Amino acid sequence: MLIGVLKYLRRNPALVTGLLMLLALLLFCVIGPLFVDVSNAAPLSVPASRPPSAQYPLGTDRQGRDILAVMIAGTPLTLRIGFLAGLIGVGIGTVLAFVSAYYGGIVDTVIKGVVDIGLTVPGLLVLVMIAVSLKEGLTVDQMALVVASLAWLWPTRTIRSQVLTMRERAWVQVARLSGMSGPEIIVKEMMPNLLPYLAAGLVGAVASAVLASIGLEALGLGPMEAPTLGMTIYWVIYYAALLHGMWWWWAPPIIVIIILFVGLFNLSVGLDEIANPRLRKSA
Repeated sequence: MLIGVLKYLRRNPALVTGLLMLLALLLFCVIGPLFVDVSNAAPLSVPASRPPSAQYPLGTDRQGRDILAVMIAGTPLTLRIGFLAGLIGVGIGTVLAFVSAYYGGIVDTVIKGVVDIGLTVPGLLVLVMIAVSLKEGLTVDQMALVVASLAWLWPTRTIRSQVLTMRERAWVQVARLSGMSGPEIIVKEMMPNLLPYLAAGLVGAVASAVLASIGLEALGLGPMEAPTLGMTIYWVIYYAALLHGMWWWWAPPIIVIIILFVGLFNLSVGLDEIANPRLRKSA
């Protein structure tokens, strides 16, 4: 079995690349606190506006924070926002999609109508309005909930289309004739067949949630006290780090964001190959 997995990974370089990039970020977050004092991610912890040196490898910002400590402390917070929002969005979307597509009727009409209307509304505008109303004392978990408030719309539509085709297949009809109830068919028969697709959808939802959270935070609508990647970019803009030539302040968060998104993209492509039989055949 192990040999078969290794052979498949050789045929799926996108999956391997995504896993390696995300694993590198994970190791950075896990091993980093063993060598760097993450308490230096707080303002006024170190001398301000210092360029990279042996003592501060990524320099310090104008708030008196060690940039390396900020990256180590902030990257897992950003991932937490993305994972929580993506998980909530895909979870709600999966339930609504199965109920809508399997049972049909007025339930399907209502859910489909709400989703279609929701997808036509500018998502960023809605998120900005929600974040503004909750800005006072906004925490990382509350930020995840803000992003998750719209994260279920797209998964509901895409998963619904998959369930619509699946419910007409012969093995689902056989399950109905055997006396299985609707919830049993959904949980025991249909959902296991969609797990690879749901996994790929979750990765995409996490990437979208991270992007949305960074956008809100860059506007100053995130958790002000948390050293997330988005809030780091906000302070870069606020203090005009580009104009002052403080490249060591804005470059690290951008590099981490690029690694994160490229890793998630490759992971999504690799999982899509597992979920799509046509792609597996071509590989």
